Amino acid sequence: DAVPRRSLGYAYVNFHHATDAERALDTMNYTPIKDRPCRIMWSQRDPSLRKTGAGNVFVKNLDLSIDNKALFDTFSLFGNILSCKVVTDREGNSQGHGFVHFETVEAADEAIRK
Repeated sequence: DAVPRRSLGYAYVNFHHATDAERALDTMNYTPIKDRPCRIMWSQRDPSLRKTGAGNVFVKNLDLSIDNKALFDTFSLFGNILSCKVVTDREGNSQGHGFVHFETVEAADEAIRK
């Protein structure tokens, strides 16, 4: 935030080439930065697409050892993931559930069927 000069915990990065952005997503996603795993995802500027819930899957009964990367790696078999997160408490411990937002409803449906 510009006024208190304190990080809001997110950033935007513009790449000259989409392939560079894809490489960053593939190689850097969930890499720790200052002891916190960074989540990299495509920026979605259209709020109506974000708020519809289409393609969003709620995953429950996760083993407490499952982290964001493991959830992402498991569900990426079904399609392109826009966002993926395991819900944690203030200490960073898993709450046993999470969300996977797929690019398409079809990918979400396939993940639910399996």
